[in-house]
Amino acid sequence: MDDEGLLLRDLPSFTLAGYDKGRGFLTQALWFAVMNTLFMSWLCPARLRVALLRAFGAKVGEGVLIRHRVRVLWPWKLEVGDHTWIGEGAWLLNLEPVTIGSHVCLSQESMLCTGSHDHRAADFRYRNAPITVEDGAWVAVRATVLAGVTVGRCAVAGAGAVVHEDLPELTLQTRDGRRRPVEEPK
Repeated sequence: MDDEGLLLRDLPSFTLAGYDKGRGFLTQALWFAVMNTLFMSWLCPARLRVALLRAFGAKVGEGVLIRHRVRVLWPWKLEVGDHTWIGEGAWLLNLEPVTIGSHVCLSQESMLCTGSHDHRAADFRYRNAPITVEDGAWVAVRATVLAGVTVGRCAVAGAGAVVHEDLPELTLQTRDGRRRPVEEPK
């Protein structure tokens, strides 16, 4: 409690309870070394990035393009369909599984964040949930998709949008949270 008797977060009581990183410390450390020295570099060819993700347990389809400065927390919790693009600086903060369909575009500096905290709990415990981005969807520049969300088939998370609930297929969400139907790509 603070001086006024208000209950504060008891952050020292936070634990990793219920969070499974999916691999041991050595694999995690090796991935961080590879990601930060080679995978994120503009010198690393896109095909090598795909091969590195696969080597660390990701399921990645054919024709996937991954640009430089992309960060993936745990490759073994990632599945990507065919012919998907992941743009420069995208961040896949996948404490839980992330499933990305085929013909998806994750634009520059977009973020998929499966992690969160329970703000009502004094111990600030995790409230993580998987994310799914279905076939043909577009997560535009600097858009963020939060834990537990499904971005529907051919849906668009517009530039700078924060998507905190499911985005139905063929729907555009703009930065201000408004939603409207979009036509199916021809």
